[in-house]
Amino acid sequence: MPHATPLIATIVAGLTLAFLFGALAHRLRLPPLVGYLMAGVAVGPFTPGYVADQHLADQLAELGVILLMFGVGLHFSVRDLMAVRRIAIPGAIVQIAVAVLMGMGLAALLGWSLAGGFVFGLALSVASTVVLLRALQERKILDTERGKIAVGWLIVEDLAMVLALVLLPALAQGEGGGPALGTVLALTVGKVVAFVAFMLIVGRRFIPWLLHVVVHTGSRELFRLSVLAIALGVAFGAAMLFGVSFALGAFFAGMILAESPLSQRAAHETLPLRDAFAVLFFVSVGMLFNPHVVTEAPLPVLATVAIIVLGKSVAAWSIVIAFRHSGKTALTIAASLAQIGEFSFILATMGYELKLFPAMGRDLVLAGAIISILLNPLLFSIIHRLGRKYLPAADAVTEHVLDQRKGHVVVVGYGRVGSRVGEKLLEAGERVTIIETERDAAGLPVHPSATVLVGNACEAEQLEKAGLEEARLICVAIPEGFEAGRIIEQARKANPAIRIVARAQDEAEVDHFARMGADLSIIGEREIARTMIDDALKKR
Repeated sequence: MPHATPLIATIVAGLTLAFLFGALAHRLRLPPLVGYLMAGVAVGPFTPGYVADQHLADQLAELGVILLMFGVGLHFSVRDLMAVRRIAIPGAIVQIAVAVLMGMGLAALLGWSLAGGFVFGLALSVASTVVLLRALQERKILDTERGKIAVGWLIVEDLAMVLALVLLPALAQGEGGGPALGTVLALTVGKVVAFVAFMLIVGRRFIPWLLHVVVHTGSRELFRLSVLAIALGVAFGAAMLFGVSFALGAFFAGMILAESPLSQRAAHETLPLRDAFAVLFFVSVGMLFNPHVVTEAPLPVLATVAIIVLGKSVAAWSIVIAFRHSGKTALTIAASLAQIGEFSFILATMGYELKLFPAMGRDLVLAGAIISILLNPLLFSIIHRLGRKYLPAADAVTEHVLDQRKGHVVVVGYGRVGSRVGEKLLEAGERVTIIETERDAAGLPVHPSATVLVGNACEAEQLEKAGLEEARLICVAIPEGFEAGRIIEQARKANPAIRIVARAQDEAEVDHFARMGADLSIIGEREIARTMIDDALKKR
């Protein structure tokens, strides 16, 4: 190269390989995060070929940590946590404690210090936000009771890890023979309290005011820049002025911003940059991973994976059952938490840098993360089959209900759109049969004119149980275009005379649904425009 450009080379190599490996992972129906980590392994010092600049990668990763933690704070929901606090708070605390004890046990066998074992156990205790949310969304259970418990549980884990990141340097300083551990912890807690007080008193007023001023400029570019400046500025200021970590500063910046009415817009505007630096963070973590640990220390690797996949799952399942929730809920929570991710990488890297455990500890955490993320979809498939023993795929409908449903309306999907349609139809005195994939989906009606079937509407037998041959109308309200097209096709075959109305995302889906047999497909943007035009043309 004519000029030395290590920064550009590191960014280009990292993002390009992350895209290639991420696309391959997606093709294999794996989380792209696995691909990003493997891209880091490919440009790391432990594999042949090009080696990226580790020092620059670490600095880029620090930016990734700041923006990741800002995103965690921005999506932190006290309301969601309070809704499931009775199980999520004690459950997460007990599960973290169990994982830490198991991690400390393995660390003791490997000859590490007590503090090293504690940090190692913490790294194995916390699930990946990215992996968990994607798993729940793909299975359409994010809005169910099970999904809300899993998210609340994750929020508690994240809060515990934020606290751990703050106290780790103090723990390492006390371990290293410096001032008494109690003194160091007291100083650290004092700095954190001072920072939190400053953010609650000053930041809570200044940050929303600043965003309000910027919004009134009408410049989207300035708004996006102001959000990034707040995230990075608060993180840097927290480290420089209060001596706390970048991570804590960024988390509080996001949490304060989350209280603003502009939080959703802020999250949307900064998402591309947050995603890009998060990718570089995962690539830099992959660069630290020595794949030879799998062959050089197979038993510790197996033990680490067992703690994550089996130990944590059994602990979570037992806790949920102890709180008298259903077996299916317990299995879902167990599978959701049987992997580790972002916080684990940060803790493992920090534990190694603070010399609390050797490089092998970091490698074991990274190996455990990669393997557990690879196994997570398989684990969900297994528990889905087991879950059928606790909840049948479809509920039986009594014969007298079937007899009375002639001329009824079938609503497929009871989410944001389907629930509104169903409510209005029931208010109008219609008899409604709802097909929903999950029994504990939020807001399912308990009404004498409503029949709820649990199952997949793509299956012909579900449409038959819904009495489609006798129905006058079917409303397909799910957002997934491929599945919706399949349902429309099945419905038209089952009842050529039925009227079919579907929810579409764009013009391409409208054309596709028409070919499948839909009478009417509705696009949100089109209806908004129509309402605006109607209002504009009204005679005043």
